[in-house]
Amino acid sequence: MNGATVYSEAAEQVQVAGVNFAHLSIETGHFYMKSLLDGEDKIRAHFQRVARLVELHTAEARAEYGPSARVSTCFLVDDYFGSNTNPTEVLDKVLGIAEKCGLRIDYLAREAGCWETPLYVDGRLTGQQIPLAEMVASWVVAEPLKQTTGRRPPDVVSGWLCNGRRSSEHDSEQAMQVAEYRRPEEFARREHTIFLDIEMWNTQINKDGEEHTRWSCPFLASIWQLLRLGMVRYEGRAVVEPQPRGDCWPASWWEMPSVIKLNPQAAPFEAYRALSILPREYVKIEHAVQTILDHIVIDQEVLAKAIKRADGEGITMPREVTGRLSHMFVDEVVKRPRVEGA
Repeated sequence: MNGATVYSEAAEQVQVAGVNFAHLSIETGHFYMKSLLDGEDKIRAHFQRVARLVELHTAEARAEYGPSARVSTCFLVDDYFGSNTNPTEVLDKVLGIAEKCGLRIDYLAREAGCWETPLYVDGRLTGQQIPLAEMVASWVVAEPLKQTTGRRPPDVVSGWLCNGRRSSEHDSEQAMQVAEYRRPEEFARREHTIFLDIEMWNTQINKDGEEHTRWSCPFLASIWQLLRLGMVRYEGRAVVEPQPRGDCWPASWWEMPSVIKLNPQAAPFEAYRALSILPREYVKIEHAVQTILDHIVIDQEVLAKAIKRADGEGITMPREVTGRLSHMFVDEVVKRPRVEGA
């Protein structure tokens, strides 16, 4: 990644567009590509429970915002780490199971679209790709270490981010001397430290011997949550412009829009609040997502527009994006169907 690249949405340079918001966006699940290909049982068990939870949270939103509360649902496909798969095989299975389970999915999104996404202007494809991951990476600001001069570059430039100070074993100044061991320290700890060190990206060599950046699942998921919360712009434009579903799925994931609107009557994709209902195996990923989001500086005009729009609807919206994001993790305890005569 080019660490010198800086992306800005300064008000004097561009006019920042506002977006329409749903009251609540519900992510109905996320699976690694292997799980999407392995069979239907795991997906079906998850969707059966999620369908009931979507009804529950939709009813709760209506109780809070009124009977016309705007609630949209979405599903993120793991095509960044599984790009060599068949979209038709995967999507027909996922959407078919969701339909049988009574689960409404309004928007279908691609995880690779959190890396690079095609630019649409007034519904027309421009042929330009937005370097979304690289742009958001330039917004990440690490916490300054205590009792340091700031001369040493933050580790975030190498793709790592932590929520505190690493142990003394990772201090470069200790390399040539023996010193007393210092434990890692979480800056915002309560009584005890919960230290988290996150790899957001690394550099890999492709088959042609060229270097390229490989983005991590937690970092792409952080971008996904920023998109759902309507906090990302490119040259002032909203990044997400959901496209209608075509007559058939394309042969490759790269030919698909980053976000597809499956339900023409759906509430907006972006929302004041976002809830992710995920398999329990994603707990560590979402812990990392929360930490990354806490270190991302959001464009102030984008944030101000969202707060003003919410205020106009009588909604108090926090400035911190993590204050708008909730999670529910679903376990894998499943009741087997009863077998007659057993």
